Amino acid sequence: MYELLRLLWGTILLRPYVFAFLAVYLVAGWRHIGWKRTLAYIPVGYALAWVSEFSSIHWGFPYGDYFYIQTTTAHRELWVFGVPFMDSLSYVFLSYCSYSLAVFLMSPVALLSGNLITLETSRIRRSWQTLILGAFLFVLLDIVIDPVALQGQKWFLGRIYGYRHEGFYFGIPMSNFGGWLFVGAVLTGALQALERMLSPDSKLHLPAGRSSWMRLLGPALYFSVLLFNIAVTFCIGEMLLGLVDLLLLSVLLVPMVFFTSYKNSNVSAEAVYTYFSRHPSTSGDPRSLPLDPDFTRHLTQQRGWNPQQSGD
Repeated sequence: MYELLRLLWGTILLRPYVFAFLAVYLVAGWRHIGWKRTLAYIPVGYALAWVSEFSSIHWGFPYGDYFYIQTTTAHRELWVFGVPFMDSLSYVFLSYCSYSLAVFLMSPVALLSGNLITLETSRIRRSWQTLILGAFLFVLLDIVIDPVALQGQKWFLGRIYGYRHEGFYFGIPMSNFGGWLFVGAVLTGALQALERMLSPDSKLHLPAGRSSWMRLLGPALYFSVLLFNIAVTFCIGEMLLGLVDLLLLSVLLVPMVFFTSYKNSNVSAEAVYTYFSRHPSTSGDPRSLPLDPDFTRHLTQQRGWNPQQSGD
């Protein structure tokens, strides 16, 4: 037990960035999907990720034929049957932030009086479109992460893995990206399963005031991971790879910004009001809205709509 705790503590000291991202996941998940689902997904996501990695280093599926170099840090951090603990743990927040961004992109949004309102529903969170988009966003993370991680000997990661057959994309084979797409779909499906199996927290639908911006923590985590790895890429002198990463980032970020602006401009006030009427506050009154009494007036002033004139 002492050795286990020593290695676990060593993992935290050696990989603080992993646990910093995990901490952001805990807060983002709490505000988005609730504590129960957030905590339940840690062992579920970790187990699925570990199985995929264990399978691949022994049988080449799903990521292709690669190997871990346990001797690099075996005495300093925790490994689980040949797989670094921190690596499988990373899949938890990587898959969640991909899922969170996918849900955000699939949902209507409205900016009202400083409140960013994301009109997401259970139907959107559970949809096959969200599953596919989340899986592809998961792959995009790996396109940036894996090439720089493969050169871990140049930075504080250390050389902990390699491929027996070098791939064409900065040393990464296509099989790896195919594996990430498959595992990303499985992990997103697991999040959707938890959405169905576990009831939401009582205070989940309260996007009022400043707290409404907390919904962006998941997408912010996604881009933070990208920027962290791009920064490391430039720091180790891989200029071409860094420029390619920046191009990929801009290809995702620029359309996302314009698409979000377009969604805000085209969502109707009636849709916003209807959304809140179906998501009551925690006061117990099913007729109440989770924003202050001025909410309807803000809709009238900013969107030119009055629920009394619409028969609501």
